[in-house]
Amino acid sequence: MNETDVLIVGAGLSGIGAAYRLQQDRPHDSYAILEQRDAMGGTWDLFRYPGVRSDSDMFTLSYPFRPWRGEKSMADGESIRTYIRDTAREAGIDRHIHYGTTVQSASWSSDDARWTVTTSRGTWTCRFLYLCAGYYSYESGYQPDFPGLADYAGTFVHPQAWPEDLDHTGKRVVVIGSGATAVTLVPAMAEKAAHVTMLQRSPSYLTALPLEDKLADTLRRRLPAGLAHKLVRAKNIAVTQGFYQLARRRPEAVKKVLRGIALRFLDEQAVDEHFTPRYEPWDQRLCVVPGGDFYRSVRDGSASVVTDHIDRFTEKGILLKSGQELEADVVVSATGLRMLPLGGLELSVDGAPVAVGDTFSYRGLMLSGVPNLAYCIGYTNASWTLRADLSSRYVCRLLNHMEKHGYAAAAPTAPASAERRPLLDLTSGYVRRSIDAFPSQGTTEPWRVQQNYVADALKMSRADLTRDMRFTPATARTLQEAS
Repeated sequence: MNETDVLIVGAGLSGIGAAYRLQQDRPHDSYAILEQRDAMGGTWDLFRYPGVRSDSDMFTLSYPFRPWRGEKSMADGESIRTYIRDTAREAGIDRHIHYGTTVQSASWSSDDARWTVTTSRGTWTCRFLYLCAGYYSYESGYQPDFPGLADYAGTFVHPQAWPEDLDHTGKRVVVIGSGATAVTLVPAMAEKAAHVTMLQRSPSYLTALPLEDKLADTLRRRLPAGLAHKLVRAKNIAVTQGFYQLARRRPEAVKKVLRGIALRFLDEQAVDEHFTPRYEPWDQRLCVVPGGDFYRSVRDGSASVVTDHIDRFTEKGILLKSGQELEADVVVSATGLRMLPLGGLELSVDGAPVAVGDTFSYRGLMLSGVPNLAYCIGYTNASWTLRADLSSRYVCRLLNHMEKHGYAAAAPTAPASAERRPLLDLTSGYVRRSIDAFPSQGTTEPWRVQQNYVADALKMSRADLTRDMRFTPATARTLQEAS
């Protein structure tokens, strides 16, 4: 039996950031990080497909406590992975990570005021459980059941399980999908492939952003790294949040802006046919094209876009509903993620199973009726780390409050008549397929989950820790066990 004060699940951006905040704000607490993979990095260690990169600028995706020093504002996966590992090593966090450990279940005991966590490599107990495993399955991505797939004689891959030995040089490639992964893969594979075709059912909104931030380069030459980082970070937060708010309030104006960007690279016919979505901007996540590389590959002919529906796979490729056949040596199914709440962890409280889909999200980081547990997910309209860092700092505030007042447990209590809304307000297929398994959000504070970093940053640092929270005083037994 392994014991610790705080148990963190996941050694990606969120988990390493959580450990850093815990070390700074709660240095007397013991903690451990459980990671099911054999390396840290989370998403950035898992995805190894060609061109994998951030779709958020690194000045907001990086940690506020460790400035981003890379040249590119939109960084590649390897650079991000190195940044995470360097952060963990410099802070001594890497010594607390237990690799190859899959968390299977967690059971809360009110009598002991502790979680008992069952893993693939033994059992842990802790006073507080912090889940930093994101919201999608690491085991496999979403894969539609394509008719005739067994007839296809070429290579068929999903980006989440990219083969290390796959060589697409000189080959005809079809990438199925129109999201961020597809938009990243197409220009990267087009550099070596004979030709790459992106096959989409319907268009997505794209925007082209510079690979480098000229203001950041100027400030970093003239100011200390920490100050320059803060200024660029503030600027980027203001721009991204402002653009999102404009998109929700003036969608027609934003459509014109995005269309204008596309027309810088492509002719009007191509934009009308392949880059004019039917939904409103930010009903689904906006895809970023660093340096316009995707548009450039379409313009120079190394890549093309086909908007159609799949009828079936054939031996040579894909037959479309229109009757056209796309011949391909390699087909990449960039069809999205499988969302998975809390990393698939089975929860119970005092022997009663917790149906996560029946709970409410408290301040976007705790579950109604579940004591001493927090989970970490980022924003859908801004960098993941912005929200993750706010959540970790809030958890430390809560732990400090509990210690100060002699509380052993804290559990959010949702109003009986609270109205339910989906946790993530997106119409994307990967969200709609699984959102019912996630906690709901409410319509009023503290049960409403805003996609607004500026508002959250102002509120979270001074939010009332006692609002809608049920605290349990520590008993002589729990005090003795904690000492």
